[in-house]
Amino acid sequence: MDYKYSSSSVEDTMELAQNIESEKFPNMVICLDGELGSGKTIFVKGFAGALGIEENITSPTFNLIKEYENGEMPLYHMDMYRLEGNPQNIGMEDYFNKNGVTIIEWSEMVKDYLPEERLDITIKIIDEEKRVIVLTPHGEKYETLCDSVL
Repeated sequence: MDYKYSSSSVEDTMELAQNIESEKFPNMVICLDGELGSGKTIFVKGFAGALGIEENITSPTFNLIKEYENGEMPLYHMDMYRLEGNPQNIGMEDYFNKNGVTIIEWSEMVKDYLPEERLDITIKIIDEEKRVIVLTPHGEKYETLCDSVL
């Protein structure tokens, strides 16, 4: 079952991320998709801020993976937009079991390597400010999370 959330601003998107963060658990995997400028990194900023991470969050487009270890729980922020080759070469799957939260932007690029249980979030641009955010939980923990947050 899909869950839909309407965002009218950057603040709304960040608030959704903060609410999801409040339900976090070790080895959580969140997959973010949407066109350029849809708000994927904004979501990550909201989530990271709620975790207590004070570093400036930017998209790891050229690094592929950024690790933030100074919050309540480690955050592994990935961006697969410029990935060339097999994601196993960068050790992506190793992060899924490091007792942190992994958030993957452009996850459709690596869909065959994603864990079966995860939260897929697709952000659709409606206009300059408005977004429709579709959450698709895979697994009981993620369904419970969506029920709690939305």
